[in-house]
Amino acid sequence: MLKIPFIFAGYLFLAAGAVGQVPEIARDDAVVEILLAKDDGSGSAGAAADGFLPTDVPIHCVVQLDSAKPTTVKMNLVAVNVAGVKPETRVVSTSYTTTENQNRVNFTGRPDGRWVTGRYRIDIYIGTQLAGSRDFTVQKSIPPKPSAEGVTQPKLAPRSKTPLKRSGGT
Repeated sequence: MLKIPFIFAGYLFLAAGAVGQVPEIARDDAVVEILLAKDDGSGSAGAAADGFLPTDVPIHCVVQLDSAKPTTVKMNLVAVNVAGVKPETRVVSTSYTTTENQNRVNFTGRPDGRWVTGRYRIDIYIGTQLAGSRDFTVQKSIPPKPSAEGVTQPKLAPRSKTPLKRSGGT
């Protein structure tokens, strides 16, 4: 007899937890991809990149949406860790409203002159909701990525077969 109130209380506890959850809102205009790219020389997005040089002006941000319904897409380019700039400072902020059957937005970010080396972030908003972010760095030089075939080891000079001569001493 005493088990029934405990079982009932357990069911009530589980039911309250299920009711208290916030439902996930399905968005028709969700961001599918945020791509950062270097300029191709003609003013369009070229090769995709996560690292840039100070001379890579402008940096392109291509946002691919999951829907072709009209929506407002906003891009904030934020200085995360850049010398001389307060962290989380918006460097560039721009927005664009898509038209019917348009599911791709192209943004560009350009400083006055060259980029200052450091870490940056692109924040993409759909309406007023943050839809995604992408971090990138600006470095003086970008180290080459290892080849897909494996990392090659530096070659050492061959050992001399001539014995070392000692000088001086007794």
